[in-house]
Amino acid sequence: MIRSQQPTHYFQKDISNCGLTGFISTAGNLVEGNVIIKSIALMHDRGNGLGGGFAAYGIYPEFKDFYAFHLMYENGMAQQLTEEYLEQHFYIEHYEEIPTRRTPAIANPPAFKRYFVKPLQTAEYKEAIEFENMTDEDIIVRHVMLINNEIEGAFVVSSGKNMGAFKGVGYPEEIADFFRLEEYKGYIWTAHNRFPTNTPGWWGGAHPFTLLDWSIVHNGEISSYGINKRYLEMYGYLCTMLTDTEVVAYTLDLLIRKHGLTPELASLAMASPFWDIIDALPEDERQLLTAIRQCYGSALLNGPFAILFASNEGLIGLNDRVKLRPLVCAKKDDFVYMASEEAAIREICPKPDKVWTPRGGEPVIAKMQPGVI
Repeated sequence: MIRSQQPTHYFQKDISNCGLTGFISTAGNLVEGNVIIKSIALMHDRGNGLGGGFAAYGIYPEFKDFYAFHLMYENGMAQQLTEEYLEQHFYIEHYEEIPTRRTPAIANPPAFKRYFVKPLQTAEYKEAIEFENMTDEDIIVRHVMLINNEIEGAFVVSSGKNMGAFKGVGYPEEIADFFRLEEYKGYIWTAHNRFPTNTPGWWGGAHPFTLLDWSIVHNGEISSYGINKRYLEMYGYLCTMLTDTEVVAYTLDLLIRKHGLTPELASLAMASPFWDIIDALPEDERQLLTAIRQCYGSALLNGPFAILFASNEGLIGLNDRVKLRPLVCAKKDDFVYMASEEAAIREICPKPDKVWTPRGGEPVIAKMQPGVI
C-alpha cells in the first residue's frame, strides 16, 4: 500500500489564536512605535503571517484638525479614480505617499498614500447638512463607504483625525518594518497578529478595522456576522472587507456616535448578559439591560471574541460573555495596557502596579484625562 505523504510543515504548524495588544497614556504622553512592536512581536506564534497591523493616535499633530485618509491602491486606475473623487468632494490640505521601506518578507505590496482633508461645502454638502441633518462625520462615513464599495481596487484603511492605521499581509513586525513605524509617536497604540480561519488573508482584511477615528483589533469569530451586517445595512453601512470584524467598527460608530450611547452601554449592547442573569438583577438594572437587549438585539455579538477598540477619547477592551478568548489588563502610572497575554504587557512594562483579568462581557475603559485632547 502506498501511503500518501504530507508536507513536513503540515505536522509542524501549531494552530493558535490571533494576538492583540494595546496601551494608552491617559495623560497624552507620546510613545515611540518601537514599544508596541516589541509587545506584539512576543506573540509571533499566535499568527501565521497572513495579517498584521497597527493603529496609532496622536501621530499627526500638525494636521490634527483634518481627516487623515490612509488609502490603499491595488492599481494605478484605482488611484486615479479615487484622487479625482477626493478633489471633487474635499479640500486637500496635504497629501503624500505613506513612507515605506523594502522588506524581504513582503512581496508586491499595494501602493499607500495619505490625504489630510475636509469636506468641500458643495451644493451636495449643503443639502446633506440642511435637509438630511447630517454632520461632517456622517458625510465622511458616506464617502468612505462609496470609495470602498464603488472604486475597484481602492480601500480606505483609516479616516480619523490625528490617527492612522497601518496593516497588511505579513507578521506584525514585518508590517511595522515595512511602514517604518519606529518613526511615529502616539499616545494610544494597538496591534494585531492575525490567524485567519474562515475569511481570506489579504491586505484590506488585516486588522485593525476603522471608521472615522474608531479602530478595532479582534481575536475570535463573530458568528452573528450575518445578523449584524443586515442590521448595519439598514443604517447605510456597507460591509465590503470580507471579514466579520468589520461589523464591530460600524456597530460602535452607530451606537456611540449616532445613537449617543456611552461606551459602557454600547459594550453592554454588544456583549449583553444572559436573560437569566438579567432577571436576577435589581429592578433598575434589570429594566435598563432589558431595554438594551430589546432595542439592540441585532447589535449583539455572538461567538468567542476579545476586542480592543480605540478612539481619540480612549481605549476599551471587551470579551464575549463567556470569555472564550483571553484578555489581560494592567496599569502603571498613567498607562493602561491590554493584551492577549500577560507576557506581552510585561515585555514593555516589567513591573505594573496592577494586573487583572476582566470577566466575560465586562468592559475595561481607559479614557483620556480631561483637557488632554
